[in-house]
Amino acid sequence: MTGPKPLSNLMEQFQKLPGIGRKTAERLAFHILKADIKDVARFAESLRDVKEKVSLCSVCGSLTELDPCAICSDPERNKGVICVVEEPHDVFAVERIGEFTGVYHVLMGVLSPLDGVGPEELRIGELVARVEKGGVDEVIVATNPNVEGEATGMYIAKILGGKNTLVTRIARGLPMGGDLEYADEVTLSKAIIGRLKM
Repeated sequence: MTGPKPLSNLMEQFQKLPGIGRKTAERLAFHILKADIKDVARFAESLRDVKEKVSLCSVCGSLTELDPCAICSDPERNKGVICVVEEPHDVFAVERIGEFTGVYHVLMGVLSPLDGVGPEELRIGELVARVEKGGVDEVIVATNPNVEGEATGMYIAKILGGKNTLVTRIARGLPMGGDLEYADEVTLSKAIIGRLKM
């Protein structure tokens, strides 16, 4: 049975989201249909706001409304320790543990020669520039524990090797092939605390 075109269009849009299949898209669309018009308007406004008002921090590459972001501009954060992560959502994962007091550097991906992603496609040059600027005592590589994450970590350790900056890797505690965004706070906390020199 074909429903009204606006409802079909909404279901189509929901199916474009990661992890949303046809049945979930239908449930979400019918939920929106039943919701109060004010709630739907707030939802639509939130979608528009996230696209119009959220951008990447020019220093670390994390998501922000203001540039530089709140973490980079916080005088209480230890600018001498940089935690390198793959994607902006990984910053949120590490921040959830509430124990890391340094700053971040988001690579915007990992090395993946088969997919055509080399060092030039990532924000590795910006990381090197931050370290060369001085004042960075340690770089913590917190890429995901999979083949690409490991290769990226080793590459970073190699290019920062002669820069008088300690390069460490978060400890194993995260399963091989796992993602930071899905790690619980205790596991992620132990991985940060137990980091190893690379």
